[in-house]
Amino acid sequence: MDFSCEGEIVRLAAVMDEQSDKEIVDKKQRDQMLKLVAKGFYNELTNYGVRKHEIIQVASHLLDNLLATEKKPAEGVEYYNGIFTLASVRDEWADRKQLAIQYVTLRPLQLPDVSKVIGWLKVPAVRESFVPRFPENQSELRKYFTHPTREYFGVYYNDQLVGIVGGENIDLTAGKLEMKKLVGESGLQGKGIGKRATFGFLYYAFMIRNLNKVYKHQDVLRMALFKSLWLQIFSRNVLAR
Repeated sequence: MDFSCEGEIVRLAAVMDEQSDKEIVDKKQRDQMLKLVAKGFYNELTNYGVRKHEIIQVASHLLDNLLATEKKPAEGVEYYNGIFTLASVRDEWADRKQLAIQYVTLRPLQLPDVSKVIGWLKVPAVRESFVPRFPENQSELRKYFTHPTREYFGVYYNDQLVGIVGGENIDLTAGKLEMKKLVGESGLQGKGIGKRATFGFLYYAFMIRNLNKVYKHQDVLRMALFKSLWLQIFSRNVLAR
């Protein structure tokens, strides 16, 4: 008997079993993530007054969006749960007041940078995408960003300021805020910068500020993201249990 051949067969079988186990775990993680997202979306729809029979209409509209070719990520850009875990964030907040998510860094927005934000807001499509709109006057925008119920960060890509992300209507008692995000530099949309800025800010809100709920605006719809749900999705060890 060729024991070396038999040993190789056993080794390959073990590798296949390990791959199979990993695929099962990955599928369970993804199924759990989809259930959590669907539950959060359903709850938010009912909060908006959408009736039960209208949920079917929403599902139809979702299918329409799935079949549409617009707003698809650029080639090579993945979705949140495929590229992020809590370990994706390089947390340097205590020492340097910054968070890095791969090639994107968040730092507190500096007042001299407000003039650059004013330039981005001069583009009608950018300006009109926010409800309510940002002030268009530089001095008013400075006051806006420094209001105690707001906290904004500069979004840096390759160490260059390319956008902003932050929280509004911060309520520490209720543990919630509303998030706004803008990638203003032309030609940089679709590169995953906004995704990384969003994930970094959620990390800040949930892990550093210890808030429980973040409202994220998408077009006219306001979606609620809960800390517990977010942790379940992005803490792989939690999902694997």
